[in-house]
Amino acid sequence: MRFSAGYFMEAAVEEALRAESEGSVPVGAVAVADNKIIAAAGNEVIRTSDPTAHAEILVIRRACAFFGSPVVEQCDIYVTLEPCPMCLEAIFLSRVRRLYFGARDTKRTRLEKSDDPGNRSFAGTEIIGGIMETRCGDILRNFFAKRRE
Repeated sequence: MRFSAGYFMEAAVEEALRAESEGSVPVGAVAVADNKIIAAAGNEVIRTSDPTAHAEILVIRRACAFFGSPVVEQCDIYVTLEPCPMCLEAIFLSRVRRLYFGARDTKRTRLEKSDDPGNRSFAGTEIIGGIMETRCGDILRNFFAKRRE
C-alpha cells in the first residue's frame, strides 16, 4: 500500500503536538524510506536545553543511525514548518532525497515563494512545500498566540 504525502505529514503533525505538550515550539518531522516511517521526532529544544534539537536534526540523526550511514539519499523528510538554515544544511549534507514541508516561515523564508509550492531542487534534494499548510500553520499560530496571552 502506498501512502500519500498527507498521511506522512499527519504523522509529523502528531510529533509537533507532542513537542508542544512538552513545552517546545510545535514542529514535528518524520523520515520515510520505502513508504515506511523509519524515524520521527518533535522539537526538543526546551526539553533538552539544546538549541540544535530541532525536529529535522533529530529525525536526520535517527535516520542515519537506522541506516548506519551519514548519507540517507533513500529518505524523504516531512516537516511541519519550512526548515531553518541549520536544518536545511543538515538535510542537504545528509543527501535527503525529498523534503516536504507544511507551513512556510513567513518571517524568515529561505525557499523561493511561488503559487506552485513544489518541485524545486537544491543540492540534489527535491523540495515540495505547502503540504497541509493551513493545519501546520494554525498549530504554530495558536501556540504563539497562547504564549503572548
